[in-house]
Amino acid sequence: MADGALWADQERARQTVAEVKSLKGWLEPYHALRKRVDEGRELNDLLEAESHIDLAMQRQLETEADDIAGRLESLEMQNMLRGPDDARDALLTIHPGAGGTESQDWAEMLVRMYTRWAERHGFTVEVLDMLPGEEAGIKSAEIEIRGRYAFGLLRAEKGVHRLVRISPFDSQSRRHTSFASVFVYPEVDDEIEIEIKDDDLRIDVFRASGKGGQHVNKTSSAVRITHLPSGIVVSCQQERSQGKNKATAMKMLKARLYQRAVAERDAKKAEVDKQKGDIAFGSQIRSYVFQPYTMVNDHRTEMKVTDVHKVMDGDLDQFIEAFLKRFGNKAA
Repeated sequence: MADGALWADQERARQTVAEVKSLKGWLEPYHALRKRVDEGRELNDLLEAESHIDLAMQRQLETEADDIAGRLESLEMQNMLRGPDDARDALLTIHPGAGGTESQDWAEMLVRMYTRWAERHGFTVEVLDMLPGEEAGIKSAEIEIRGRYAFGLLRAEKGVHRLVRISPFDSQSRRHTSFASVFVYPEVDDEIEIEIKDDDLRIDVFRASGKGGQHVNKTSSAVRITHLPSGIVVSCQQERSQGKNKATAMKMLKARLYQRAVAERDAKKAEVDKQKGDIAFGSQIRSYVFQPYTMVNDHRTEMKVTDVHKVMDGDLDQFIEAFLKRFGNKAA
């Protein structure tokens, strides 16, 4: 009984410390910005009181005003990332739609796009599972992106992504339309209790596919876990050790079960799940057009960017910011 009370006290203390840190993360930037605004007003009053124009001081004030505006924009963005899971790491699953090699190649292009976006933010990227296509591209991918607010930012990417281009796989160089779906889960840490019973799991081992040398061909190190009550299936084949692959697959399963539980508790989260829909016409959230012109068009926010190659190189922040400003935590 004493041990239980001690554990409860420790847990309350841990939660209190976490809340204090969270509040400091808000108050300190706000007070620092407020102080700079007050100092800027004082500088402006001095300028107005001068009988002659001090160009150097005026330029200083203009530079300070621009910097404050940028900091305010960052604080506003932080205000949009206050969902219970927004600060967590993210797990992305990417699947091609119908269309064979063309759609599979598009899915692989999206993996590269999100990898480059994560690198721009200093996030860590790890490919947990990837099933290559027969000719090119991928049949599916699961990648982990670790960094503060990774999930909060990437939840703007949930949905179907549409590509229009001259297909490199078409001998007649015709224009093709391809689709791929992206779904994002918050990664669950060990402090959150998700009960997974051994009897509810079916664990299969198999030989890893893709590159990896002789080890891949000789060992059944890849692991696939099926959660029987929910039908959720996860797999991992990136490590040489079967034990490491199993541990990673369990982490992936835990994340999906957590997201499923949140969706069941919260109707808004359930609406996000419906965004998966059909990977086809009419369901896309964003279109990437390479021919006959270049344009990336987000159909939810009407944000349009003509430099499609820059976007494919990971320049997604303007789309994410536009999404968060319009929908905020309503789309969490």
